[in-house]
Amino acid sequence: MTKTYSNTPLNGNLRHPPRDKMEAMKRGARQKCPNCGEGDLFSAFLKVKDECSTCGEELHYHRADDAPPYFTIFIVGHIIIPLMLLTEIYIYPPIWVHTVTWIPLSVLLTFYFLPRVKAATVGFQWALYMHGFDPDERLKPDPHIDHEMLNEKT
Repeated sequence: MTKTYSNTPLNGNLRHPPRDKMEAMKRGARQKCPNCGEGDLFSAFLKVKDECSTCGEELHYHRADDAPPYFTIFIVGHIIIPLMLLTEIYIYPPIWVHTVTWIPLSVLLTFYFLPRVKAATVGFQWALYMHGFDPDERLKPDPHIDHEMLNEKT
């Protein structure tokens, strides 16, 4: 059985060696470079560095966009909702206890998970050669930029 990869051209020869997706996501979840696992991924809370300070891997190509917040909401919701329901069923506290417990806990969990989920998403994109992480794609012009319009202005 032949194993194929998303970066396989029609002739069946790999353009690039396959990257371990799980390892890249684990490194990302530790907020480290998906390539070397050593350099820091972020320069600020959610600002991805342009390149790794250890191995020099360019990281500015990521397009995490809205995926990390959606995944974070999914994770935090699956933690908070069961705890909230169990608390209501077995303890039945007054509503103010729910308010002062679950809102701050939701915010804290969101701040904890969001950078880790974003970094894992960047690691996943890197492992799959998505967007600019594919060296062959870097040579192509950006389809979102109207290059004729830019040439007219100069």
